[in-house]
Amino acid sequence: MKKRWMRRCSAAAAVWIITAVCTVTAFAAGSLIPVGETVGIQIKMDGVLVAGVADVQTASGPVCPAEEAGLQPGDVITAVNGRPVGSAMELLRAVEGLTGDAAVTVRRSGRDQSLTVTPAREQSGGMRLGLWLRDGVAGIGTVTYLDPQTGAFGALGHGVNDVETGVLLPVADGDVCRARIVDVKRGASGAPGELAGSFDAGDVIGCINSNTSSGIFGVISGSLGALRTPVPVGAPEDVVKGPATILACVSGQTVAEYQVEIARTGAAAGAGRDMTVRVTDPELLARTGGIVQGMSGSPILQNGKLVGAVTHVCVIAFIPTGDYCFMGIFG
Repeated sequence: MKKRWMRRCSAAAAVWIITAVCTVTAFAAGSLIPVGETVGIQIKMDGVLVAGVADVQTASGPVCPAEEAGLQPGDVITAVNGRPVGSAMELLRAVEGLTGDAAVTVRRSGRDQSLTVTPAREQSGGMRLGLWLRDGVAGIGTVTYLDPQTGAFGALGHGVNDVETGVLLPVADGDVCRARIVDVKRGASGAPGELAGSFDAGDVIGCINSNTSSGIFGVISGSLGALRTPVPVGAPEDVVKGPATILACVSGQTVAEYQVEIARTGAAAGAGRDMTVRVTDPELLARTGGIVQGMSGSPILQNGKLVGAVTHVCVIAFIPTGDYCFMGIFG
């Protein structure tokens, strides 16, 4: 029986943390298919993330070998005594076999270093380092574009970061699966709202190759829904204040085009390639209250060009919350 996953896209769900702008400089000279379809995303990390440290209850009292050795939340463990570890289970097995000090290789701030850790034997008899571990995440997100020639895609418009440490998760591999939106929590004053979606982990339609501050990237090998005609990729100077549209899925698997207004562009929006948009579409406002969490990656179109992607909701208490959203400009 295929396993069905359900994840809510919220800050507390340890899935997506919104951090950055979406760019597609590698494809700026060509045309891309704007997508807007919601997909399930499963990421297997390259190494094991230290989500936190904890005491080990030994016969002599609590100790924390990891903390004593200098391990920190956000470190990514890649090897124990020179032996690569690719999952939390592999790490636990490696620690179980230790009889003395261990050289633990960690990646911290992009650099590898070795720390000497002395495992402790807990009261139940097992050897432990005193770590909370994470080796993968799953959730839903929106595909921004598809290259009609290669099947390459970009999604989310921001990186996938660990919710507790803020670390951009290093990707070993990952899957893209068919998904559907099953519920919408409308945005309200002081709260950005969210989409809830489900996906079948066995219904894989693509792979994830990289997770960057600009989004996740990979290749779609299966079929998405009804795809639009490829359009040119706009440059920052192509974006002007005024009417535009976004493509988004806020119900089931149906992608629809909604009216928005570009309110600010470029430096006026706070960064050279950012812009701010306001949702004006009555149907979208009725369904969601504006932009909600889970719509990150929704492509933005203006004057027949793909010019950006939703990156994050701007929650402002004194206007209808979720009405505005920062967008990244392609180019």
